[in-house]
Amino acid sequence: MNPIETLVENFRELVAQVPDTVQPFIVMLAGAVPFIEGEGASPIGVVGGINPVVAGIAAASGNFLCVLIVVLISSRARAGALARGHRTEDHEQRKPESKGRQRLRRYLVRFGVPGASLLGPMAVPTQITAVMLVASGISRGWVLLWQAIAIVLWTTLTTTVVWGVVSSVVA
Repeated sequence: MNPIETLVENFRELVAQVPDTVQPFIVMLAGAVPFIEGEGASPIGVVGGINPVVAGIAAASGNFLCVLIVVLISSRARAGALARGHRTEDHEQRKPESKGRQRLRRYLVRFGVPGASLLGPMAVPTQITAVMLVASGISRGWVLLWQAIAIVLWTTLTTTVVWGVVSSVVA
């Protein structure tokens, strides 16, 4: 098993072992973990026997709270870096943009923040997508809005699919 599979299995076992009132908090914690996120945490809850609505809300909440913290920290770091850059700009020329930053800018121009936020979870965790968006200069409010929409959509989709599968197998 790879580390992510092990982590998911550990969360699933933990949900089964704790009292019912604590289970949503375990799902919320799983939702905050990159690569598990809301879309991985809600199935942990549903398979663990939590009501699908509660599992989805807990998973999305954990994922969004983590993204919120990451965005707030990265936006402050960017502001500090820009402030330092402006002080030294008189003495040295700006470095050319890296290829990765150029690609990200093209991606943002092509799909915008909504596209990057909605399609991002298929490639990288929402936390990484959010940091990349903030680092490129997108306002943190806009990033948080679209990350919230993406988290709710992806978590709802996976919760519904897993709930449908579990319901058909159990019935």
